[in-house]
This record gives sequence, structure tokens and C-alpha cells, in this order.
Amino acid sequence: MLKRVFVSPDPGRSRLRFAARAVLGIGLAVVVCGLAGTSLVGAVTGGLAALLALFTVTDATVRGQAVTTALLPVAGLPVLTAAAALHDLPVARDLTFLAVVGAGVYARRWGPRGHSLGVFAFMTFFVAQFLHATTDRLPEMFAAVLLSVAAAAAVRFGLWCYERRLPPPAAPAPPAGTGLDRITTRQAVQATVGAGFALVVGQLVSDERWYWAVGATWWVFVNTTSRGETLVRGFRRVLGTVVGIGLGFLVAVPLAGSAVPTAVLAAACVFGIFYTAAVSYTWMMLCVTLLAELLYGLLDFLSPGLLALRLAETGVGALGAALAVLVVLPVTTHTVTDAWIQRALRCVHACTAEAAARLAGTEGADPAPRVAELEQLLGRVRLSVAPLVHPLNPMYGRKRRARRVLALLDECAREIRGLVAVAADPEASHDARLAAACWRVETAVEALTGGGTVPAHADGPRATEPALAHLHGLERALAELAAPLRTPSGSPLVGA
Repeated sequence: MLKRVFVSPDPGRSRLRFAARAVLGIGLAVVVCGLAGTSLVGAVTGGLAALLALFTVTDATVRGQAVTTALLPVAGLPVLTAAAALHDLPVARDLTFLAVVGAGVYARRWGPRGHSLGVFAFMTFFVAQFLHATTDRLPEMFAAVLLSVAAAAAVRFGLWCYERRLPPPAAPAPPAGTGLDRITTRQAVQATVGAGFALVVGQLVSDERWYWAVGATWWVFVNTTSRGETLVRGFRRVLGTVVGIGLGFLVAVPLAGSAVPTAVLAAACVFGIFYTAAVSYTWMMLCVTLLAELLYGLLDFLSPGLLALRLAETGVGALGAALAVLVVLPVTTHTVTDAWIQRALRCVHACTAEAAARLAGTEGADPAPRVAELEQLLGRVRLSVAPLVHPLNPMYGRKRRARRVLALLDECAREIRGLVAVAADPEASHDARLAAACWRVETAVEALTGGGTVPAHADGPRATEPALAHLHGLERALAELAAPLRTPSGSPLVGA
């Protein structure tokens, strides 16, 4: 776990800039709320709104990010109003909360923008429970949300918009479908059922902090698509919470809400949330837990008993998510993994074809966007296969096969990157051997994705021309993929 955070590569220092900008944006939002005369409740509301604006908005273009950021209050303020108005009506409040959960997950069918607005709406209702918001606090909380989103936008799109200098990332859409075959629809039902379980059991554990259990269920479902992914994420959430609570006893409880050291540590937690999110959910949850403890210290609620209660409610929420994905319209790991691997393989062929066209001098041929798409798809494959390579997975045979698949897909990506680098050289040339090698790559991909027989790679003297050498390496990796992707009986990598 330590290695994943401190040794993981950070190309272009993107994670570092992401985290540093978040500290700056959230800090500015809190300062603006303070200058506007809001209370501590308003400052906490504003800080959370700025955090979500900087963390959850992931549209492919800067323009799209700006539009989504502007829409966040449109999604959040009506939900905040409903939460405050229903504060003293438990049954109506609970049913509305579950409706927000279902709608928030279902909104993911509309891509990154739907996901961002769904998360913001859910967290707005959540923070209303966290702060015991009532209608008399609404003007202050409205002002805090609007000011903070504006402050976050000023930092993100004005002061430090490093995305303008980067190519827009490819954002692969989830596997398609209709009705209950659509994964986002199934997850909306699962999340609602899981949140309902967490809400009822969470209230039996505590009639004041029950919303922690619902929040745990919600976040387990974020950025997951299959049964295996959700279970692994639930385990990591509980682990991060346990470690974070341990740190809370050592750090947050002794501070007892002291303003200056709490502010410094809160900034460090914000940095940690943003810096570790891409590489370790456990570390991110550790930082989230410690930040929540520091906020409770500022609000004068923190105690050892409260920390133990948070752990219990987190366990209830993770259990609710686990039961939902196992019983309610389950989406198997095989279904999702197979879809992402097939898309990655087709992208490998598309990258090869574009690079070959570039070498042949075809005007407008550019493999760079395809390479970016391949990196995104391989990230989704790694996430989907994570349950199989998890240390606690007892199926050692499938674990070895999954690791072999990941290694060979990474080898394909390395050869593709090398081929594209060669194609970018204006002195590079094209000949009939390159066309033949590209045809063999296409044949291998069609066999892997269509169930046919993958041609064996013929070993021979290593090519001296760089482009041909990369193509031969790609052929070899694709030929070797056939064995781990299928058992002798022809079944897929992860089984039914």
C-alpha cells in the first residue's frame, strides 16, 4: 500500500498539480466564506462544495468542465432545500434520500457530467445531515455553496488551468445496454437497495449518525461496475477507515479543535485525498476519515466514542453494498472484464492502423488520440481485473492468468507507444513488410475478440527496422494472450 502511493509514477506531475490546486482552491473558498461573514457551518459547507467542484468534474474538455461546474449548484441547491425542509420528518427525509441515491447513480448513464451532478446532489443531502441543517440556515448555506463553487472555478479555470496545455483525455464510455442490461441502471437499483439497508440498520446503530452508513454504501458504488470491483472497494473503504480512525486517536482527539493546527492538518488531508485518489482508494479513505475527524473537532463533537461509531456505521454501509451487488441484479466480473479487454484489443488494432497510415504518408493520420484512448481503456481493464489479482483472492489459477493478461496488455501498450514514436519521425519509411505485419495484427485481434484461432507467431531473426521490430513484438504479445484469455475448454478469463 505504501509503494502504490510513494513509488507510483506521476507523469507530468499531474497528480501533484491536481492536489496542490485543490488545496489552493478549497483554501480560497473557505477564506471567501469567512470574509462574507458565514459561520463555521457555512465554511464547512463551502469547503465541501469546493472540494466536490475540483474533484468530481472530469469532462474531457476544459469547456465541458466549466459547464459542469456551473451546473453543480443547479443540481445541489434544490436537494439542499429538500433536506433542510424535511429535517423534522424522518420518513419523508429517508425516502427522499434514497431517491437521491438512485437518481445520482442512474445519472452516470450520461457520462462524466451526469456522474458529477449525481455526486454533488448526493453529497449536498449528506452534508445537510452532517450539519443538521434546517430551513433557517438555508440562506447562509446557499451563499456558501455559490461563493465556494465560484472560488474553485476561479482557481481551476483562471489561476491554474494546466489542462489547457494538455490533450483532452479519452473517456471511454461504460459498456452499452438497454433497460436492466445497462450497467448504470442495475447499479442504480443496487445502490438504492444497499442504501436502504444501510439506512435502516444505521439508524438502529445510531439515530444521529446513521447517514454515515448511507454515505459508505454510496461511495463504494462510485467508479465501480462489477460485483468484484464493488466488493474490493468496500474492503478498501473499511481498511482505510480503520487506519484513519487509528490516526484520529493519535492526532485529531488531542488537538480538540485547535484552529491553526487543525487547519494545517485539514489542508494536508485535502492534498492527500487528491494526490492518492488515482492510485490507492485505501489511502484516500484514510485521508477522508482524518479530515472528517478534524471537522468534528472544530464543531466540538469529536470523542473516542464517535470514532468507534464511525467505524461501525462504515461497516454497515459496506455490508449493505456487498449484499446489494451479490443479490440484486448482480453484474459479474466476467461480463465487465471481457467487455473492457475486447475494447482495449480493438483499440490496439486501431492504433496500429493509424501508425501504419502515418508511416505510409497518409495525410491526417494521427495515432496519438488512439494511444491516449488505449491508456484509458487499460486503466479500466486494471480496475475490472483488480478483484482477481487481490491478495485475498483464493483462486490462484485465475489470479495468475489475470496477472499474465495484464502483463501482456502492458507489453502491447509499450510496443504501440514505440511504434507511434517511430511513426512521428518524418524520416521513417513504409514498406510491404509493415503492411503485412499490420494485417497479421488485425487478424490476431479479430481472433481474440471473435473467438477464432489466433495465428501462432513465427519466431525468426529480430527485425532491425524500429517500426517492424515493434510490430513483431506486438504480434508476439497478441499470440501469447490467447492462452491466458481462454482455458482449454474455451471459457473466458474469469468464468461465468
